[in-house]
Amino acid sequence: MPALPLFADGALAVAMSAISLLLARETPVEQWTPLDGWSVLLILAVTVPLALRRRAPGVVLVWGHVVWFGYVSLGYWPVVIAYPLLIALYTAAAVGPRWTAPTGVVLGTAVWIYGGWVTPGSSIASVIGQGLAIPLVVWWIGHGARQLEVTNRRLADATEELRRGQADLARRVLVDERVRIARELHDVVAHHMSVISVQAGLARYVLRSDPDTAHGALDAVLTTSTEALDELRRMLGLLRLGREADEADIRQPLPGLEGLPDLTARVAGAGLPVTLTVEGTSRPLPPGIALTAYRIVQESLTNAIKHAGPARATVLVRFSSSGLAITVTDDGVPAGGSPGTGHGLVGLRERVALYGGTFDAGPQGTDGFRVSATLPYP
Repeated sequence: MPALPLFADGALAVAMSAISLLLARETPVEQWTPLDGWSVLLILAVTVPLALRRRAPGVVLVWGHVVWFGYVSLGYWPVVIAYPLLIALYTAAAVGPRWTAPTGVVLGTAVWIYGGWVTPGSSIASVIGQGLAIPLVVWWIGHGARQLEVTNRRLADATEELRRGQADLARRVLVDERVRIARELHDVVAHHMSVISVQAGLARYVLRSDPDTAHGALDAVLTTSTEALDELRRMLGLLRLGREADEADIRQPLPGLEGLPDLTARVAGAGLPVTLTVEGTSRPLPPGIALTAYRIVQESLTNAIKHAGPARATVLVRFSSSGLAITVTDDGVPAGGSPGTGHGLVGLRERVALYGGTFDAGPQGTDGFRVSATLPYP
């Protein structure tokens, strides 16, 4: 049992002891035995165990009623101990074993009727009604508290299960995205290997007749093989973290920066006006980096179409001295509907991290969304 509930129950026991002793001082002398040493001991014998009401609710309840019966038999005012025992009955109904609450109702009703029976001038009908109604109401309240605790525990378990399910889904989505990226890198590597094979064959063919051509072909082999090894290393790194992919889909030619005008035109035709701007001196990029840049713009514009509502988008591609910077912004207000899962952004972050770049995405001001990424040159 945690220390805090035990401390709270101890404070409750002290408070009920004080209240019961003060109430005992107001006992009608003409009907009941006034407060004395024995009555103080009996009162404390009922109120002090309330400090353990949650640890042993059944014991506290039964013991309290036994003491209460002796208290009434000695001629003391029954009401003095009734209130602490109602608290014990509530606790038994809320957290105790199933048998404790009915037992407490039976014992409480019996002692209450016995107290009315030995009291001169009492209305037996009124005493019986009180003896039945009050314990039953307290039992019902305690049972409601028990059911509420069960419901809260089930909700907590369901929330934890949902959290675990969402985490597992996020992991699966991440793995699937990595496998998809690895498939695309596989195509890049395959393209490089084809180039290497052709250039190596050319170099062998003209090695003696045209040394300059052979030298150029070997340079191309060296450059292409270096790029292929880099892409292969990245692909293997992804596959170590992923799972085996399904059967390969029908492949399409891998897009790059040259495909951005067509992409923005298609998006504009779908209802999202897009402005494409390219700054800096364009330079050739490895196919993997070019593909990543294309996917960043594609996913960002797709998200804008789905979630931005009526809006305009801007795509800025900047060639700097150190790398390629891509910024996609829109000025839309999120439409009513599903806000999305964010799995696309997870995939973009994975792609950019694969090439040692930086990625950031989030709202800009009150309206609009911004996606920015930098991809260093190899």
